[in-house]
Amino acid sequence: MGRGNITRRGRDSWRIKFDVDASGGRRQTRYGTVRGTRRDAERELARLIAAAHDGTLVEPARITIAEYLRAWLDSPHGLAGKTVERYRQLAEQQIILHLGTIALQKLKPAHVADWHARLLTSGGKDGAPLSPRTVGHAHRVLHRALERAFASELVARNVAHAIKPPKVEDREIVALKADQVGAVLAALEGHPLQPIAVLALSMGARRGEILALRWCDVELGAGTMRIERSLEQTRAGLKFKRPKSQHGRRVVALPPIAVEALQAHRRHQLELRLALGQGKPDADSRVQHHRGRSHPPNNLSRDWRRFVKARKLPAVSFHGLRHSHASALIASGIDPLTVSRRIGHANVSTTLNIYSHEFADTDAAAAKAIDAALKG
Repeated sequence: MGRGNITRRGRDSWRIKFDVDASGGRRQTRYGTVRGTRRDAERELARLIAAAHDGTLVEPARITIAEYLRAWLDSPHGLAGKTVERYRQLAEQQIILHLGTIALQKLKPAHVADWHARLLTSGGKDGAPLSPRTVGHAHRVLHRALERAFASELVARNVAHAIKPPKVEDREIVALKADQVGAVLAALEGHPLQPIAVLALSMGARRGEILALRWCDVELGAGTMRIERSLEQTRAGLKFKRPKSQHGRRVVALPPIAVEALQAHRRHQLELRLALGQGKPDADSRVQHHRGRSHPPNNLSRDWRRFVKARKLPAVSFHGLRHSHASALIASGIDPLTVSRRIGHANVSTTLNIYSHEFADTDAAAAKAIDAALKG
């Protein structure tokens, strides 16, 4: 039976080292890297040693792109469930279909360049071309997988570094214009979607963050909301997850309109519970739920689309309400760092990239203002 050991390489990264039997009775040392807890690393080390003992451990030189991608997506890697689902879809439909039979160690930059060209011309359903954005998503999955292979010393370099993904045209943010917000709020009056839509517009929170809110996260007297988790929907079901970055955990100040909407929503919940003989809810009760259970995020988006269509409102998605919030802040002259912190971006550069055209508009207004000031 092989032996092995584990060495910490970072806050959540571990290097595993183990011996396997090679030809001629020799011992061969293998290495790998695992992200997660020490327990994750111990499980992976035990799996590799067992595979070596059973004769099912694949020689690094023989591992194909398909085998490596599937094994990588099945291993602990710290990715959210929804992200893993999307990565699997891209891996199976866009990467493995075209590059899967190539040995991992024999993948060249030329393979990646040819792959891009093939996807752009005929990589979609029934041979239709794929958009540069989708090709870029697939490229990033391959890049991330190869980065893990490089860290695990399975490849000498990440060949996806050498080839850039196709250039993507900036996509216009679809958000409510300032003169459209009033009509939307008026249409929401008395509708079940009102409190959750008002929160999205007034906080800039993601739908999963809003659906995960508990009443213990709300301080109506202080006018604040604490965001520290999100509700995720995958094929396996619903689950709560922590924000991806430290800035995702945040306390957001609520404007009076949001406080009023929440107060009315809480009164309605209490009246309904008392009418049903259920008594007062506990502190962990969800702010927004569906018949006492978590409200699936996809159902919320569907319900919003139907509401918008039925009321003939601007065709803005529920996620677009988050963009509407950020756009309103930017138009009011709020600085990028404050906007970034409020909507929970990992860093301010993300905010600047997404809303670059809007910050450009405010910069132009600033130039006119300073010009007027200098001319006195």
